[in-house]
Amino acid sequence: MISKTPDIIAYPSKIQHKVLSQSQLDTLKAGTLQILEEVGVRFPSQRTLNIFSDHGADVDWDTEIVRIGPNLVEKALSTAPRSFVLGGREKRFDLTLDGNNTYLSTDGCGTRVIDLETRQERHSRKEDVARMARIVDALPLISFFWPLVSAQDHGLTAPLHECHAGLTNTLKHVRGGTTVFPELAPYIIEMATVVAGSEGERRKRPPICANICGIAPLAHDEHGIESALVYAEAGIPFTFMAMPTMGSTAPATPWGALVSGDAEVISAMVLMQLAHPGAPVFHSIEVSLMHPRTGGYVTGTGIPFDIMTVQIGHNWNVPSLGGGGTSSDAKDIGWYSGYATGSGAASIPLSGGEICGYLGMLDGSMLLYPEQIILDHEICMDVYKAFQEIEFDETDMALDVIEAVGPGSHFLRQKHTRKHIRDFVISPLSDEFHVNDSPRPSREVALEEFNRINETHHPEPLPEEKLAEPDRILAAADREAERFQ
Repeated sequence: MISKTPDIIAYPSKIQHKVLSQSQLDTLKAGTLQILEEVGVRFPSQRTLNIFSDHGADVDWDTEIVRIGPNLVEKALSTAPRSFVLGGREKRFDLTLDGNNTYLSTDGCGTRVIDLETRQERHSRKEDVARMARIVDALPLISFFWPLVSAQDHGLTAPLHECHAGLTNTLKHVRGGTTVFPELAPYIIEMATVVAGSEGERRKRPPICANICGIAPLAHDEHGIESALVYAEAGIPFTFMAMPTMGSTAPATPWGALVSGDAEVISAMVLMQLAHPGAPVFHSIEVSLMHPRTGGYVTGTGIPFDIMTVQIGHNWNVPSLGGGGTSSDAKDIGWYSGYATGSGAASIPLSGGEICGYLGMLDGSMLLYPEQIILDHEICMDVYKAFQEIEFDETDMALDVIEAVGPGSHFLRQKHTRKHIRDFVISPLSDEFHVNDSPRPSREVALEEFNRINETHHPEPLPEEKLAEPDRILAAADREAERFQ
């Protein structure tokens, strides 16, 4: 039975906390421009080197390092749009990235799953991507589906199968592209065109976007940057994401990590604007820390990078993917994961990032517990309610009821009480409130809710005439990928 997908709920970006002053932002931008001009960024691609050279950048053909002067940076980025639309399968799921709303996203790119039936850890598969897309389709606060885990059962074409699983299992916008062999990127675009209905509609309301990560410090991946050029030519929006780690792939200071990551992102944005002026791009820096004793990967630093990176992106006048998020370094669901989810969710409405949230993952975004997405969504909903504007009128004060009851009595017998007590919704995930005095752990209740959605929520499928096309495209891509084995 087909289920109706609920309308999405966005966080309005009315309340924003500014960590950095404009003077500090200008200082960081000056540092980025200095790095781009004097140090440069490595682009291991003859095509990209030719583009830079044709536009007057300083190209060292032996080292593949490109140095870009401030004037060229500013000229190129002047064509990058401040706002654009990420399309859903229906217009009610379209996301306008203009700074007025924050749309919550799932986290992405994990590799391990706690199996829903066996509860044992295993490698992720395409079926996990599809299942999570259906779950997300039913959760109104999540507007943007980033495949939480990878389709490791599909080898080189895993990103294409992840895109397919998203497009066929949710009506919401799908992060459907990433680094692939550039010869495979057109297949992703072709799937997006089928879903959109035409090339023109795909460009106007693209149903997918892409994410391209650099290689810290100050380098890009050949296939990643060439895939990005394919997406840009097709009008597919994409994020360039820098992931500097303080102490190993970035200086061991927040400011060094931020300018290094920013230079990486901006260098790629400049390239896209030189090649395809007006290409829709958004900015993202995810800073982590090398554990000073173990060398391990630490995402929770206690530094408000989430807000600072959004400010940096907006200072370049482009949308940002970043801000408060619920994922954590926790290995299991417990006190630490709950603490991280709560504190991360609380910063979402303060950050002002167009896409943020990163719901549903643990262990540095590598491990998926199915019930975590339900817990994250519940906490984000509480935060959403807490930041709503307060409105009331004289009738809401119930002065007549207070007068009727008078001092020293109670309100249990009042019709007003029987009517309005129902206005309060107590979450079934709370350990403090239980039906029939039967206490159940929140984690158990969340898993039960996950299973309920998994069994009952079935979004509107693609129209029959479109349903077979993605399968044909995937088969062709799988054959193409055999050349690269």
